[in-house]
Amino acid sequence: MRFFPWGFWLLCVASAPARGDSGSKARSCAEVRQLYGAKGFSLSGVPQAEISGEHLRICPQGYTCCTSEMEENFANKSRSEFEAMMKEAGRSVQTILTAQYRSFDSYFQDLLNKSEKALYDAFPSLYGELYTQNVKVFKDLYSELRRYYRGSNINLEEALNEFWTRLLERLFKLMNPQYHITDEYLDCMVKHAEQHKPFGEVPRDLKVKATRAFIAARSYAQGFLVGSDVVKKVSQVSLSHECTRAIMKLMYCPHCRGMSSVKPCNNYCLNVVKGCLANQADLNTEWKYLMDSLVIVADRIDGPYNVDTVIGTIHMRLSEAISNLQENKDSITAKVFQGCGNPKISTKGSSNEDKKRRGKVALEAKSSAVALEMLVLDAKGNLTALKSYWVTLPSVLCSKKVMASSAADDKCWNGMTKGSYLPEVMGDGLANQINNPEVEVDITKPDMTIRQQIMQLKIMTNRLGNANIGNDVDFQDASDDMSGSGSGDSCPDDVCGKRLSKSPSTRQPETHAIPKQSGHGISGASSRSLPSAFLLFLSVAFIAVQHLWR
Repeated sequence: MRFFPWGFWLLCVASAPARGDSGSKARSCAEVRQLYGAKGFSLSGVPQAEISGEHLRICPQGYTCCTSEMEENFANKSRSEFEAMMKEAGRSVQTILTAQYRSFDSYFQDLLNKSEKALYDAFPSLYGELYTQNVKVFKDLYSELRRYYRGSNINLEEALNEFWTRLLERLFKLMNPQYHITDEYLDCMVKHAEQHKPFGEVPRDLKVKATRAFIAARSYAQGFLVGSDVVKKVSQVSLSHECTRAIMKLMYCPHCRGMSSVKPCNNYCLNVVKGCLANQADLNTEWKYLMDSLVIVADRIDGPYNVDTVIGTIHMRLSEAISNLQENKDSITAKVFQGCGNPKISTKGSSNEDKKRRGKVALEAKSSAVALEMLVLDAKGNLTALKSYWVTLPSVLCSKKVMASSAADDKCWNGMTKGSYLPEVMGDGLANQINNPEVEVDITKPDMTIRQQIMQLKIMTNRLGNANIGNDVDFQDASDDMSGSGSGDSCPDDVCGKRLSKSPSTRQPETHAIPKQSGHGISGASSRSLPSAFLLFLSVAFIAVQHLWR
């Protein structure tokens, strides 16, 4: 009859360590309740003190302050907060690139506008009817130059050739009003124009210099827009299911474990973020090429291509060409008559325009070379700083957003408890995540939206490479790129989410992240969750042995 009292007492003693010792005492959930309410969730059903955590699917299953509903809400919250961090980081880069574009665009447009205005102001008094009756020809030229710069599919050399042809036809008729000059005769004259060089060397010289300057300028401006658009679209890519679990475990599981004041281990955070942003890191190579190409073209713009002088003095070159035609009118006319025959005399008589011949007048152009030099210097500094954006992003997010601990901290949240984090930090990019201990990443399925943006970077870098050597490039789709810049319509969130998400995992709740460690300080937690069945077995065995000895 002594078995029952002894057994009953031992069972009571055996069950006591589960909650009875001071280290295992159920802790208050006040901090988690405060955090949960601050995130906008109802406190209804939130525990006042720790409860058993067998229901948890993401966080470690020790005693916890989180219910299943809280864990799910925290997971969704961590996802939205991390995606917001990505967009915020992306916006800072977009702001820099967009500001560089606007600065250069404003400078370039101002150069062109001042040149056009100087022409409109000076040409009427310089050339009289030679200008006033051909205003549209000059307006059309500047309009075509602007359209080309904006990315329209225009062949700039052909546009310039067309301008000189139209101008020569009109001026030749105005300078020879005593003749009846037909369209057929003008066609003949134009055929001999290259030989006679009525405008001197200006058309050839301007075509070479203006073409190089405009190609470089529009490729340079477009490069900033493409870079900004790529960042925006990539920043909108949704997180995968596996990444959401890992981010939740990183950011909110310590709160559920009653460790709200414990910061995540730095290397632990890096592995989580590198796993989540594996596809984004693959942008790094082409992104660096784009930044380098923009720097090279910037040097061309401020150097050999001399954009400030070439664009800012277009009106002066046109004046030089017209003056050359005026000064050599007689010899040029004679050569045309010799090659195309004498046109019929016109019944309208002659005009007094020839008596109004003006001499060569030097037009002034204010240099803005210093402004261009400062623009290029500022751009090069920003572009150099942005080169490593995609591979430094995990470190930036962990240190400034997630607020991870220092690398030397051995009392940080390691995904399981407070302690050190032993796994090595993974490399950058998708291929290096094959053994990531924190995020399950399928390296055989790259994100297609990001692959498309990698291709956009390659295309833009190729354009800049052509611009660097003065070659024209096909910008047929550039207007679409510019009009759609920043739209982000190529990959709606729901589509990206479906593409990235895998089937719900059928594995047991994650406890895989950390290998066996010593000195972690996890023994207290382990003793608290030691199964009661095991203690019961020990007590019964003790009683049986005691009974046998007796």
